[in-house]
Amino acid sequence: MSDRARWPPSLASDRLPPSPVLKYYCYQATVSFGFFSPIFTLFLLDRGLDYTAIASLSVLYAVLTVGGEIPTGYVGDRLGRRASLLLSSAFMTLSILGFALVRSYVGLAVLYVLWTLSLVFRSGTGDAWLYDALAAGRASEASGTSESRSDGGLDADRFAHVRGRGQSVNKAVTVVTMLAGGVLYSVRPTLPFVASAVLNGAGVVVLLTLPKNRQYLDGDSDAGGDGAGGATDDERLGTLAALAVLREQLTRPRLRWFVAYAALFFGVVAAADTYVQPISTETLGVPVASMGLLYAAFAGVSAVASYYAGAVQDRLGVRGAVLAIPLVLGVALVAPLLWPLLALPTFFVMKGSRSLLYPIVTQRVNDEVASVGRATVLSAASMAYALVKLPLYLLGGAVADATSALVAFGVLGGVFLAGIAAVRTFASPVGESEAGDGK
Repeated sequence: MSDRARWPPSLASDRLPPSPVLKYYCYQATVSFGFFSPIFTLFLLDRGLDYTAIASLSVLYAVLTVGGEIPTGYVGDRLGRRASLLLSSAFMTLSILGFALVRSYVGLAVLYVLWTLSLVFRSGTGDAWLYDALAAGRASEASGTSESRSDGGLDADRFAHVRGRGQSVNKAVTVVTMLAGGVLYSVRPTLPFVASAVLNGAGVVVLLTLPKNRQYLDGDSDAGGDGAGGATDDERLGTLAALAVLREQLTRPRLRWFVAYAALFFGVVAAADTYVQPISTETLGVPVASMGLLYAAFAGVSAVASYYAGAVQDRLGVRGAVLAIPLVLGVALVAPLLWPLLALPTFFVMKGSRSLLYPIVTQRVNDEVASVGRATVLSAASMAYALVKLPLYLLGGAVADATSALVAFGVLGGVFLAGIAAVRTFASPVGESEAGDGK
């Protein structure tokens, strides 16, 4: 008996993760954009693009994300989860490396297509692979195979634990690479992309060592192999049934106005985020080399906000949180028009408010939807969030080119406050009964 085998599974897992889990952690370390995220808008401006062109690329990304989510999910199920993740990392590596080489708008648009394909192929697939790998470990343990004993801790009940640690690894790598990104950009604008391409390319190597779900589930006729993930025909919604669920759920006033309100919030945050970098360097005078430090601070604030989301919901209730947080953000977005230095604390409010509100909004939508068709409705809500971004991106780009990034930032805040007022004119996005119940 090995030393690890003498420990209980939970302790053995904590001392040294089983091989598939350790490889999963290594993979999570490679899917980071920290090298270039603090300077990406500055880089596009340096490439000769104006704000309208940058906004149009963001629109292209949003449209492709909405249109590609379902077909790429189907293709991913057919190819297998590891193959889908391999395609994702390969597309991402090529697109990131391309940014260091391409200068034309058309070339950049092609890179955005590759980038979007990478993200939609990855969407949900990594979680599906991990869950099935852990579930397979438990199934092997139940059958008494020696492999399961050597891989103590492979258990689907540990999914949240393993995934949480994987996210922690990813965030740690992101913070470190953010700190390096601004410095690399100040040396040569293409260096952050070369470094990021090397990091993401390492993910391809790691993925080649991951076991396929099919290897674990072969012979289990109910499991669906590496494809459909074990759902039976009775558990799947057909197209007509899915449309009926969407019509029934999203036409209910209680949910319809809430989704519209949330979509406006997330859309404004995404559009306003485009102008953080130019405002920081041009208006606030932050050195480019220090942008990584600023973004690392953003990441810290976002992490704290996410951690306390449940406490805020318990304290204010869904109604209080959903009404107060967007209102504070809207006022904060407009404030820099009166005093530009207020832009810096506004950036932190914007980053923190999104991380704070996202889990509250997601839980509220989940609570309102029946189990059957839940994924369909959540996907539709995500599509609504993406679609609302489109006109906001274009509005911000046009205003920024005509005036400045700071004015565009404030205009988006004004539009947001007007949108909040318009939604509340028709109906409250959250019922009065939810003021303090946390639901």
